Formats: sequence, C-alpha cells, structure tokens
Amino acid sequence: MSEETARYQRYQRQIIFRELGEKGQQRLLSARVAVVGVGATGSIIANWLARAGIGYLRLIDRDFVEWHNLHRQALYTEEDVRAGLPKAIAAANALRQINSDITIEPVVADVNPENALDLLGDVDLIMDGSDNFFTRYLLNDVSLKAHIPWIYTGAIAAYGSSATFIPHEGPCYRCIFAEVPPPGAGETCDTVGVLGPAVGVMASYSAGEALKLLAHMGQRNPGLVYFDLLSNTWELFRAEKRPTCPACGLGRYEFLEAEQGTWTTSLCGRNAVQIVVTGRPQLNLERLARRLQGVQDLQLTPYLLRFRADGYEISVFPDARAIIKGTNDPDVAKSLYARFVGM
Repeated sequence: MSEETARYQRYQRQIIFRELGEKGQQRLLSARVAVVGVGATGSIIANWLARAGIGYLRLIDRDFVEWHNLHRQALYTEEDVRAGLPKAIAAANALRQINSDITIEPVVADVNPENALDLLGDVDLIMDGSDNFFTRYLLNDVSLKAHIPWIYTGAIAAYGSSATFIPHEGPCYRCIFAEVPPPGAGETCDTVGVLGPAVGVMASYSAGEALKLLAHMGQRNPGLVYFDLLSNTWELFRAEKRPTCPACGLGRYEFLEAEQGTWTTSLCGRNAVQIVVTGRPQLNLERLARRLQGVQDLQLTPYLLRFRADGYEISVFPDARAIIKGTNDPDVAKSLYARFVGM
C-alpha cells in the first residue's frame, strides 16, 4: 500500500464529510498547533487533533504523570506514573503510536513571559490546556501581540467552558475576565474535585472548534460557551470587545511583559507549588544529585530529579524549575528550593 493510499484511508471518514473534504484535510495536515498543558483538557484536545491529522503538534507541559491524573487524563497509563515520565513526553509517546503521519514535538517546560513568544510564536493556533489564570492571561497577550488565534478551555467539578479568540476581531479573554481573581477566590480541583466526563465533553468541544477554525468550516460562537453535566445545560454568554480593555483595547501586554525573576504557582488538584526562576541556565541534574545530602528516595531520570526531604517531595527539572509537593505556601517552597537547589 502506498503512503498516499494509507493516508487517505486514515482520514477517509473525515474527507467524505462534505464540509471538510480533501481541501479541509489538506489544511489540517498543513496546520501547526501548540497545546499548552497536556493534563485533563489538554490530553483530550491533543488526542483529537492528532487523530484528525494536524500536521504539527507541539505539546508543552511542566509536570509529570501522577496516579490522581489517570481518572481523567486520557493519554496516560500506570506505567507512565511508575516511570516518572513528564506529561509532554508520555503524551508524545502515546500519540506517535496513534498517528505516525504527523510531527509531534514534546516540550517539558513552563510557559512564562521569558519563553512564551519563542514557544508559541510560530504556530497557527494555540490550544489552552492550562490549569491557572496567569497562563491564560499570558496566552491572551501572546495571541494579541503575535496575531495568533487561541481557544480557551476550562473544566472543574461537573461543568466547563470554552471560548475562541481571534486577535483584534471581537473580544479577547481579558474583555471577559478583566482581572486575575485574588488567591483563594476561585474553585480548584483540590476543593471541589472534577468528573472525567465533564472534562471530556468540554475538551472535545474545544477540539471541534479548532478543527472548524483550521479547516475553514462552520461557524464560531461569539462568546463563552458554558456546559453543566449535572443539569444537562448548555449556555452561551455573548461578549463584546471593551475599548478600555488593557490588552486588546489599550495594547498593554502586562502579563507578557511582566518583570522577570522567581515565579511561584500553586498547582491545581495538588498540595504543591511550582517554582520558576527565569533567566537561569540549564541545571546539571547528575551534579545536583551527587551533592545532595540527607535526602530520601532519590530518583534520577533523563527528565527530572526527584527526592524527599523534611516531609516534602521535591522534583527538579533541567530548566531549573521545581515542584515542591506537600505545601501550598510559596515561602515554604522557596525556602526548600534555596536549601536544596540554590537560588
């Protein structure tokens, strides 16, 4: 069987869909998409996009696979947990078994003001699979500055929402969510939990919106779509562009141009804090492992160094990031980082 015949058979059920057709499939095969976060929503989005034949997928994630991920993060297995694999690597491994016809680039990194344009500036569409507000405001700034559409997806408890943002056409994310909620104001996976099917519905909806946008078919909803699994309701909240919006109205990219330095983020669904030190060179994890004293359960892989100390689990990555599990206090996390890694 020729390569062209195999490709046609793989996508044949899409190609005979009248609104997509061969032209639409060629657009998908030529498309470049970045998925920022391949956890709950991102893993499902990446799965659908890979199966549909998006020609180039960049999978960006800062985290590694854990047991509590498996009930809703569709690409991962128990073996990924045991191996301590980063989600980007595990997702890429799984998707390459599903579709060898496309290019998949895993990136184990946290998207921050220092690297956002480098990681996202060369794609046709950005898919949000993140779990925090700061990243979404940052994606919004990148979208507006680099003129790249992005699709927001959020899911928690038994409900979720999605919105497609075309830069400088209609409202942006900050027109709808004007300010970052204060710490503790929003619900998290830690406080209210999450049902896997609710995640699946919302992520699949967003993946469908991506295919529509990239293949030039269908219509786009002019606002925020909200779904509640328990009440079986769908709602559309229409949004308008705000002339006074700091981002799209006044052209101030406050999150992309934020001051560099040390960032801490409480991780959704976990009693953990991530630390990012921007501007720092790559860490030699083998050297760090050799000089660590008085730690327990030290595990070194090509992707991370993990150990326990003072009742905390500390995972350090080559890009100098660290995830400190066992606390939600940024000061405690910074202190542990300074002691064992060094600021």
